Amino acid sequence: MSGKTLEDWLSYIEGQHPNNIELGLDRCSLVLERLNIDRPKYKVFTVAGTNGKGSTCAMLTGYFVNDGLSVGTFTSPHFLKFNERIAINGQPVTDASICEAFVVIDKIRGDIELTYFEFNTLAAFYLFSQAKLDYWVLEVGLGGRLDSVNMLDADVAIVTSIALDHTDWLGDSLDQIAIEKTGIARDNCLLVSGVVSPPATIRSNASSIGAILKQKNEDFSFDEQEECWSWKNEEVEFSQLNIPKLPLENAATVIAALVYSELKPTQEKLNKLFSSINLLGRFQHVSTDPHVIIDVAHNPEAASELARQIHKLNVQPIAVCGMLEDKDFQSVIEILADSFSKWFFADLHVPRGAKASTLAQYLPSSSCSESVSAAFIEAKKYALENDLPIVVFGSFHTVADYLEVNS
Repeated sequence: MSGKTLEDWLSYIEGQHPNNIELGLDRCSLVLERLNIDRPKYKVFTVAGTNGKGSTCAMLTGYFVNDGLSVGTFTSPHFLKFNERIAINGQPVTDASICEAFVVIDKIRGDIELTYFEFNTLAAFYLFSQAKLDYWVLEVGLGGRLDSVNMLDADVAIVTSIALDHTDWLGDSLDQIAIEKTGIARDNCLLVSGVVSPPATIRSNASSIGAILKQKNEDFSFDEQEECWSWKNEEVEFSQLNIPKLPLENAATVIAALVYSELKPTQEKLNKLFSSINLLGRFQHVSTDPHVIIDVAHNPEAASELARQIHKLNVQPIAVCGMLEDKDFQSVIEILADSFSKWFFADLHVPRGAKASTLAQYLPSSSCSESVSAAFIEAKKYALENDLPIVVFGSFHTVADYLEVNS
């Protein structure tokens, strides 16, 4: 496969395992041993959670880059280019670098079958090792305990939030999901939980692992004022913090991870971070005339955060929404029903994509289109006639479809 393009490689690795997802660490851990990679100079931060993983990784990455430190960041999924998943100092790596990693991994894996995501994860680890970085920031793909990211021991484990999602894989109770997600923690290493109303199994599983647990509203807390916010624990307090563009809940968890890792963040450094950091697809303003906001909210917890952000607009925008059929779209629509003045549902033409008509049964007055681009065209006409903004949301696929046509 040497000499092939990245597109060739991605097609190849998609066909190397019969299943898209196969949780478990045995196979990829064997390949990781053969890679013989070097860990970062300082720490590996691994981030799990139902929502907020991307925002947390972005803020950690931004903090290290602003501080003149080198950092590798592994996230998923991507919007337009696979390279978005593997970044060094906040910039996606090149096609050539990824192809180099795939050549090495494919050669040393022998007859070991790897899933698409396992190939991705190993490629990120290989490239980060080659770059001799100060920090790695790794986002868990699914769950935690059995996700391929967890084949590498985390120095700092972070769980951002816990809600019912991926129940076929992770269990149908918050207690069980908490066990899966806190499985990224390690003995005598830090575990920071940003979970609101945490299940008891977070503490019990942390104890059984031997992790050093720090929990929101127990060990640290934050408070939002009208134009600023504050954070404190038993030893440190920050006031007059700039309100970030990303969710405050996740910003508070990031500060905790930095403080308890003894990285000694300062007020100046935090305000620089929160003034500058943003993330593609997280309540992001991308256009004017009409104003367009994109957001990847795709489950009830994320929908509640989206409703909170929309409330700040002081206007009822227009919804362009497409979702996957295995998501709790009924609850998402119910949570956001009163946030929008009009809804335009779209078919998603991807595996597990829901039909617009399936979504529209919960809002009979809504409109249906065969694609995100078609729904957006209709929504744009209505927006311009009524001087209203548009929010495109419901899935990474929905936002990617919008960006592909409008970026």
